[in-house]
Amino acid sequence: MAPPESLQPISLSKQNPSRMALPHLLQSPPSSSAFTHKPSLSPLSSLNRGSTKFVSLSSITSRRLKFNTSSLRCSASSFSEKHHTGSPKSDDLVELPLFPLQLVLFPGAILPLQIFEFRYRMMMHTLLQTDLRFGVIYADAATGAAEVGCVGEVVKHEKLADDRFFLICKGQERFRVVNIVRTKPYLVAQVTWLEDKPSSDANSAEDLEALAAEVESYMKDVIRLSNRLNGKPEKPEATDLRRNMFPTPFSFFVGSTFEGAPREQQALLELEDTAARLKREKETLRNTLNYLTAASAVKDVFPTSSS
Repeated sequence: MAPPESLQPISLSKQNPSRMALPHLLQSPPSSSAFTHKPSLSPLSSLNRGSTKFVSLSSITSRRLKFNTSSLRCSASSFSEKHHTGSPKSDDLVELPLFPLQLVLFPGAILPLQIFEFRYRMMMHTLLQTDLRFGVIYADAATGAAEVGCVGEVVKHEKLADDRFFLICKGQERFRVVNIVRTKPYLVAQVTWLEDKPSSDANSAEDLEALAAEVESYMKDVIRLSNRLNGKPEKPEATDLRRNMFPTPFSFFVGSTFEGAPREQQALLELEDTAARLKREKETLRNTLNYLTAASAVKDVFPTSSS
C-alpha cells in the first residue's frame, strides 16, 4: 500500500533510534531501482563464521571502474557553490533527497548506478537542474532505513532514450537524518552533517598514523593469503594500499572494502572517531587473517587434486 501523502516531518523510530520507521517504503527491496555495476573499489564478500566477522580481500586491488565512462557526461562543473564554500558545519540543517539502497556508501568511494524506477528518475531530473547531490542510506526490509548515510555526488551521467540514467557517483560527507519531510514522489529529509570528532590526545596524530599502518599491514597479509588460497598471483598494486591517504579517509576506504557485511559497514560509517574505526577494522582484519592462515595450513596438509 502506498504511503499517505504528507509534508509533515516523520519522527525517527523510538524503538530503534538508529533506524527510521519507514517499513511502508521497503516492502520491495530498496535496490529495486537497481545498480548494475559494483563500486570501483571491488567491495568484498564477507565470510561469517559464528559471531566472528571475516572479510575476503582478494579483489581489493581491482581499483578501477569496470564501467565504460567514455560516453558519460561529466557533471562536476554544475555543482552548487553552496556545497563548496567551506566545510559543512555539524549543526547545519539542510534538506536532502534520499536514495535507500541495500549497500553502504563511504566518503571517497565510487558508486555506479542505473536508475530506472520512476520516482528516482524524477529525482534525477531535479538533481540535474540543481546540485547533483543526494543521500545514500542503507536499508533493508528487516530493520528499516539507517539514520546515518553518505552524500552521493553525481560526477558523470548519461540519460538514455527510455529515460533511464547511468550514473557515476562519489561519496562525500556523512549525514544524520533528523526528520523525513516528504515521502512522495521520493524521500526528502532534513539532515545534519556528521564529522569525526578530534581526539584530545596530544599524540593522536602519531597514534593514528601507527594504527593506519597496522591496518594496511593486515590488509596486505589478508590479500596475500586470499590470493594464495584462490590460486591467484600476488599483484604489485597491493604493496601500497594507502596511496598517501590520511588516516580518516583511509579508514573509510578500508570500510568500503567490507561489502557483503553491510551492517558492519554501517557501524563503521556511524563511528565518529577515526581511531575507533581503525581499531574495529584492525580486529576484523586480524580475525580474517587468522582464519585464512588456518585455511592455508589445512590446504598445505590436505592439498586438493586438480580436476
